[in-house]
Amino acid sequence: MLTGKIIGLGSYQPPKILTNDDLSKIVETNDEWITERTGIKERRVSDGIIDTTSAMAYKAAAEAVKDAGVDPSEIEMIVVATTTPDLPFPSMACCVQRDLGISGCICFDVNSACPGFITAYNVVQNFIENGHVKTALVIGAECLTNFVDWEDRGTCILFGDGAGAAVLRAEEGDPNSFILTSSPEKMECLVAQSMKQPKKFDDPDFAKSTYINMNGKEVFRFVVSKVPQTMMELAEKCGVSLDEIDHYVFHQANKRIIDATAKKLGVSLEKFPMNIEQTGNTSSASIPILLTKMKKEGTLKKGDKVMMASFGGGLTWGVNYFVY
Repeated sequence: MLTGKIIGLGSYQPPKILTNDDLSKIVETNDEWITERTGIKERRVSDGIIDTTSAMAYKAAAEAVKDAGVDPSEIEMIVVATTTPDLPFPSMACCVQRDLGISGCICFDVNSACPGFITAYNVVQNFIENGHVKTALVIGAECLTNFVDWEDRGTCILFGDGAGAAVLRAEEGDPNSFILTSSPEKMECLVAQSMKQPKKFDDPDFAKSTYINMNGKEVFRFVVSKVPQTMMELAEKCGVSLDEIDHYVFHQANKRIIDATAKKLGVSLEKFPMNIEQTGNTSSASIPILLTKMKKEGTLKKGDKVMMASFGGGLTWGVNYFVY
């Protein structure tokens, strides 16, 4: 049967670097405190003018298209995962289509918080497996620093900006394997309210609620109990052992979560590639940025068995298994 194979990868991160030492001049924190709790040393920050979410999505997409060796006119579908669009409408996907100089694509965005890329990837896979499209772009793009409260050291230390993209092409192969799920049990642990609620403007706490608000301890507990279990379920469903998998491409949110997941799975941490030290948490852009890095460094090779996993607001989480 037909399935979507990744034939091209690309990423983009803005040039401005915000280090932990830089943050210590903004909020009460220091490099040792941040590194110990998150594994993050620095993150990229958009200027908010040139490197908007749509602009970064396009730059990552253009690199992925070039890497795939396809003409942009071959793209039939574009799905962008983002929680931080610079335009509520039209979609970021429509902006990417325009900037690529093509037309006639199926274009829309998905908002699934940090698992957004995995969600978008699976949506595109369904279109490919049902024979509706042959070549598609899947993009994760975020400008999270626009939503950060720089007075809240529990969140402002975590997030960075950037975009990653993958070109998928229909090829003969095994069907797409995934688990996507969500639970409202801890929904209040990770939220940000819309600024466009004029009836709330008189509430003195409203402004703070429009930033990213997170209970990190509760998110940690939830993730390390649910996500490894789902990863094991998917491996069993696919008939593959955890030891057979070459790369666990895990959402780059917190190194301690990655460490705990590897331990729960009984898998060597060496199988969990990481770039969180340089990127911070880029939400839906996290996995495609990491995949691009792996390909450029030669650690991701044809025939490798890969499991992607991510989690985020909702709380939602998703896992995919594929052979690259």
